[in-house]
Amino acid sequence: MSAPLVVNWTEAGLAYSARWRSEWGAPVPTRVALATDKMTADTAYRLACEGSALLWQGDFQNARQLLNAMARRVDRHPPKPGSSPAESFHLHRQGQSLRARVLGMLLVALEEDYEVRLPRAPDLRLACTEAYGPADGRALVSLRELLGLIGAHEWRKKGLVIPVIGGRIYPHYGVFSPVRSEYVGLVAETPLPSQTRAFDIGTGTGVLAAILAKRGVVHIVATDHDPRALACARENIAKLGLTAKVDVVQADLFPEGRASLVVCNPPWIPARPSSPIEHAIYDPESRMLRGFLNGLTAHLEPGGEGWLLLSNLAEHLGLRTREELLAAIATAGLRVIGKISVRPTHSRASDPTDPLSAARAAELTTLWRLVSL
Repeated sequence: MSAPLVVNWTEAGLAYSARWRSEWGAPVPTRVALATDKMTADTAYRLACEGSALLWQGDFQNARQLLNAMARRVDRHPPKPGSSPAESFHLHRQGQSLRARVLGMLLVALEEDYEVRLPRAPDLRLACTEAYGPADGRALVSLRELLGLIGAHEWRKKGLVIPVIGGRIYPHYGVFSPVRSEYVGLVAETPLPSQTRAFDIGTGTGVLAAILAKRGVVHIVATDHDPRALACARENIAKLGLTAKVDVVQADLFPEGRASLVVCNPPWIPARPSSPIEHAIYDPESRMLRGFLNGLTAHLEPGGEGWLLLSNLAEHLGLRTREELLAAIATAGLRVIGKISVRPTHSRASDPTDPLSAARAAELTTLWRLVSL
């Protein structure tokens, strides 16, 4: 195992150090300034833009207000539209990366037991343990990431109601939450080719495996390569009482054997993620999509179907054409026997202030029914 990354700084002439934590993959700060309740938002924003991390030593709730004030300053300079949808997307991504870098400069110290020793700080020990595992020494983390941990903890605690399974799914930190209900509905409504055996490739929270089990599929093998997703899926399957029907296994895409139905909901956008936590959204060079298509025939039983769940947002952004998708399907030795599409229902689909609003307004999510040639 590699040695933990360390942040060094000085307080009152004394040298200090702590572990650097960043699930978002941010680099270790090389310059650290101390920040208190007296620091203005303009000063904090200027220092962050210059590359200085700010170790907060004041009231926790004031730090949240300062972070919001810094965000307003970042948002005063949105990226300009590009000459094409693809260029606009890349400029938008650059703006997001810059925003994350600047706002990630406001840091908070986590003590050995994940306690935050600041006035009015909430008890974050459980949220940190869920995200990071057992505490292993004092650490510094960005306040923005820490607030993300709080949000993830609340989602995990209350869960997300999925009507078609008659229960809730409890997403873990770092595992994509099934808030896009349209793809869940497609799997719940499309006629099954068989109820004997199914594979759920890249299961995440396990929601699609649970839907298939509730629809009467006798045996489902749900795969993922991410330890967090595997733990999340196993917990959800157990809470739903489906462990006798669903096996959750670690695999890079396919498990061994064949199935009458193979379902996959890969990341929809063929672009490079800017942080490890974005891998559920961005699929560089469509690697997972192509891996699923190219391996599908070898894992389908005779007469079986592969269900590919894919948004066409990438097409409207100029990142992948429909012709490229169809060519990838044909090259993999597959043909399309049907497809069902639905418009998204999430709030960003109709938000005119979203920089990608034109593409989102035209977006469709499609379940492609594929069979071997």
